[in-house]
Amino acid sequence: MSQMHYCQNCDDPIPMKPAVTEDGRQVARCTQCGNDVPAKRLPLFVVAGASASGKTAITQPLIDALPECAVFDVDWLIDPLGRMCLPDPMDWAGFRDAWLAVAHGLAQGGRSTVLLCPFVPEQLDELPLREWVGDTHFAALDCNDDVRRARLEARPAWRERNIEQHLEFAAELRKRLDTVVSTDEGTPEEAAASVARWVRSHLR
Repeated sequence: MSQMHYCQNCDDPIPMKPAVTEDGRQVARCTQCGNDVPAKRLPLFVVAGASASGKTAITQPLIDALPECAVFDVDWLIDPLGRMCLPDPMDWAGFRDAWLAVAHGLAQGGRSTVLLCPFVPEQLDELPLREWVGDTHFAALDCNDDVRRARLEARPAWRERNIEQHLEFAAELRKRLDTVVSTDEGTPEEAAASVARWVRSHLR
C-alpha cells in the first residue's frame, strides 16, 4: 500500500495520518509518537471526459486561464509510468494514485490541482492516497455523439478509435456528473473559461 508521509522521529518507518491541530492547521501526524509536520490538503478538480471531448484542446487555454492552479493532462504520465511497469501492463490504479501524490505535493505550495482525464469518482475514492487531498470536485467535458464520432474518425490512423465504447462512457458521465461543459460549439478558450469559472466558484 502506498503511503505519503513517514515519521522522521521514530526508529521504525511509521506511517503518518492526516490530522488537524487545535488551532486548525492541517498536518501529518505520527500514529506512534504524535509528531506533527505540515501537510496541506487542498481541493482537487477533475475535468472528466470521454475520448474526443476536447480535453487536449483546452489544456493550454485552461493553464492560461487558471494561473493560481496547476493544470495537467493526465496522459503526460502514461509513457513514463508505463515504462516503469514493464514487462507487466500499466497499473492504472497506481497511475491514478500517482496523480494524487502530485496534487498533494502542489498543495504544499498553496496551489490546487486540475486534472483533465477519464477518471470517475470511485476510482479516486478507493485509492490509498485519497486521504491526502481535500474535497474532490468533478465536472464533465462533453460534446454530442455526432461531433464525437466525427472527431474520432478524423484522428490519425495510429490512434485507437473504439467509437462505441467512448460514446457509452460519455453517456455515463452525463448521467453521473452535475456540471457539464460543452465543446460542441465555440473555441477551446471559451470552454476553458467556463471550466475556470467552475473551479473558482469552489475555491471561493
